Amino acid sequence: MNNVIASFYNWYKATLRNSKYRWVLVLGTLIYLVSPIDISPDFLPIIGWVDDGLLTTLLVTELSQIALEYVNKRKQPKAGETDAAVDSVTTVEV
Repeated sequence: MNNVIASFYNWYKATLRNSKYRWVLVLGTLIYLVSPIDISPDFLPIIGWVDDGLLTTLLVTELSQIALEYVNKRKQPKAGETDAAVDSVTTVEV
């Protein structure tokens, strides 16, 4: 059972990282979350909410990770640019 869960997680993560299929997977996940057709129906008190909760957690985690990587990539200076703060630092040998 753990192998099935790990396989699904790896597939979901890899597909979200692929920009070609990212929004299709996000839209499909959102449709699954609001759809009455589930792996375990929502009218079952706790069991029905577990799959929705896990899928929501997985979606939010991966999308926030993608957003953080995007922000960090934008903050990094480009290859040809020099940082003024690095240029002003001098080394003093004692």
